[in-house]
Amino acid sequence: MPLVTLADVLQPALRDGYAVAGLVTLGWEDMRAYVAAAEAEGCPVILQAGPGCRAHTPLPVLGKMFRHLAEGASVPVVAHLDHGYTFDECREALDSGFTSLMFDGSRKPLAQNIDETAQIAEMAHAAGISCEGEIGFVGYSGGESSAGTDPQEAARFAAETGVDAMAISVGNVHLQTDKEGGLDEPRIRAIEALTDVPLVIHGGSGVPVAQRSALARTSQVCKFNIGTELRMAFGAALRHAVNSDPERFDRNQILADTHDPLVTATRGVLRAFMKDE
Repeated sequence: MPLVTLADVLQPALRDGYAVAGLVTLGWEDMRAYVAAAEAEGCPVILQAGPGCRAHTPLPVLGKMFRHLAEGASVPVVAHLDHGYTFDECREALDSGFTSLMFDGSRKPLAQNIDETAQIAEMAHAAGISCEGEIGFVGYSGGESSAGTDPQEAARFAAETGVDAMAISVGNVHLQTDKEGGLDEPRIRAIEALTDVPLVIHGGSGVPVAQRSALARTSQVCKFNIGTELRMAFGAALRHAVNSDPERFDRNQILADTHDPLVTATRGVLRAFMKDE
């Protein structure tokens, strides 16, 4: 089916009590496996091109890859720009066929973040696609520290930007390789009390699976970004494929052996977000 927008998949999730996975892609092998996993589970999926992905593959190429996968898929697929930092970068993604733009102005003063995000949202909506913004700052494991989202600022941000989804900082951290942390649920509830915009958790790999499932079904958190967890699964499968036959050198043969393990790992991630039957 054709690519759909972020709003197309998040509004039903918000209404019916489940979440959609924003899966961070790095190349053809993982994005293909993610779509196969979504088809196997019968759920929508958001393919995300973050800064690392874009440094490796140009946005116009990524747009064509996402579109090709979506057109052959039996489930809704969103082509999402993750952590776009400039207007020009967001414009290029829009022109490349993306159906969702995430503008990250979270390091900027509140008023500037609101103004710039609103500009991106206006551009996206004029083109019939979606926009995600971030309020508060989600830090990085071993790197920049987080700045938690203030509920009052979140309410102002949502109202003044017109975003379709709002990423918040509530104890989540990018690039976390374990699940020993947890999210600040009272802060999530305080934000929910002031806005009805779908909420997004970046750094979802570090969130305990039970908490992911509970929030997907009982809160306005409708999108969890998952990257590190699946990169680790891919890396393990690739390492096994290389080490299992030291004489093999054809990378297509080697990479083919990562597909099934990555599909299996991804299906487990997706299943945790689905609504109770």
